[in-house]
Amino acid sequence: MKNVETTIRAYEASTDLETLSAIWFEASLLAHPFIGEERLREQRVLIETKYLPEAETWVACRGGEPVGFVSLLDHFIGGLFVASGQQGNGIGRTLVAHALKLKGELVLEVYTGNRQAYAFYEALGFKEQSRRAQDDEGLPFENAQMRLKA
Repeated sequence: MKNVETTIRAYEASTDLETLSAIWFEASLLAHPFIGEERLREQRVLIETKYLPEAETWVACRGGEPVGFVSLLDHFIGGLFVASGQQGNGIGRTLVAHALKLKGELVLEVYTGNRQAYAFYEALGFKEQSRRAQDDEGLPFENAQMRLKA
């Protein structure tokens, strides 16, 4: 499926919520094992009830099916997730390019323990701005803030 075109469309709560929540959860289990499945299950409720409904979300589709998404809070990337079986096919890169075109500048935070994501953002040109030793919930998971300008 590598040669299938990726299209980007706006999020539709009535049809996308369940699918994007599943993409988020599956990708999070792989990318953030240090957080633990129980905590990720708790966060999934927030993804469905707060984060997806309140963010500007763009959905990447292949063959008409959602395979990833980026959620924006102004120019801040609140989440970028690609279905595990679709990673490495340029979907994340396409979503970031779409967001950058819309916003002109992007900022994000990434767990430094997620080395693959950190390297991905560096490869796209994001520059680290700062680090903090704890996540938003005060747990000892280091985060790096990164920025990319168009």
